[in-house]
Amino acid sequence: MLTKRQNLMEVIKGGNPDRFVKQYEFLEIIMEMPMLKGVFLEPGTEGKNAWGVYYRWPEGHIGQMPVHGEHTVIKDITEWKKYVKAPSVKFSDEEWAAAVEHANSVDRNEQFVTAPYFGGIFEMCHNLMSMENALIAFYEEPEHMHELIEFITEYELAYAKEVIDHIHPDAIFHHDDWGTQRNSFLSPEMFKEFFLEPYKKVYGFYKDNGVELVVHHCDSYAANLVPFMIEMGIDIWQGCMTTNNIPELIKKYGGQISFMGGIDSGVVDFPGWNQEIVEREVEKACNYGKLYFIPSLTQGLNISSFPGVYEAVDEAIDKMSKKMF
Repeated sequence: MLTKRQNLMEVIKGGNPDRFVKQYEFLEIIMEMPMLKGVFLEPGTEGKNAWGVYYRWPEGHIGQMPVHGEHTVIKDITEWKKYVKAPSVKFSDEEWAAAVEHANSVDRNEQFVTAPYFGGIFEMCHNLMSMENALIAFYEEPEHMHELIEFITEYELAYAKEVIDHIHPDAIFHHDDWGTQRNSFLSPEMFKEFFLEPYKKVYGFYKDNGVELVVHHCDSYAANLVPFMIEMGIDIWQGCMTTNNIPELIKKYGGQISFMGGIDSGVVDFPGWNQEIVEREVEKACNYGKLYFIPSLTQGLNISSFPGVYEAVDEAIDKMSKKMF
């Protein structure tokens, strides 16, 4: 029987996996990294992160969202340098200790030691200035948006260096949502203009420094951006929703990139979920094929919003492995 890591590599390299990869099982995500302190709120709370972005997680909702209006960080994109201060990426050995201990405890033959990054370059732009203002600025103030993106990219590179020096990750798991369920926020041409080169820098830096696997989370429609994902160096697009026509993507791009998702969290991860719904959606996903595809919730972590859903998906994938392998 292949290890989780070996089985994953067989899937994404077009080899001979002996079962379906079961969601996030191949990634051991190091959530103790000191940069992540304060990134996530508790339900029912609100507050600023290290960039000064104000977030609120209302009771009864499944996550936190940035709040703008009076809390908007960038009041005027032409003066963004006046408003934006990047947090430090420097932390003491003591602050790194828990992350280092976790990374050192992982059997790297079994799993990838994985460094997470939440709130990528595009998300950081609209978190700092609101979605409306950011989208307008791409048209009206492109020079200043390029400057802001370069600043954010330099922060990401500094972050990457610290992560590599301390935990020597085998993989990165990087968040940046690029669309709605129906389309990308930016046209492919505009996306290429602003984000292709910055991401090539970031992901290229990781790969030049020993990171084997780049997993990018984007739980939206982004099929029109896949050629850029490949050029950026993304190995796995995690969060690939069914609105993307996954079988067509596998046929067209399999071997250049793999797709992780196919089980839309909004369809199975809700208060009234049941095993029948989960097994129905998992079966649909597993029928996309055994290569270049990983059945998974589109959720951006190895969790579910409602208790038991993630584990139920795991069980259903095990059943499909016994049936199809």
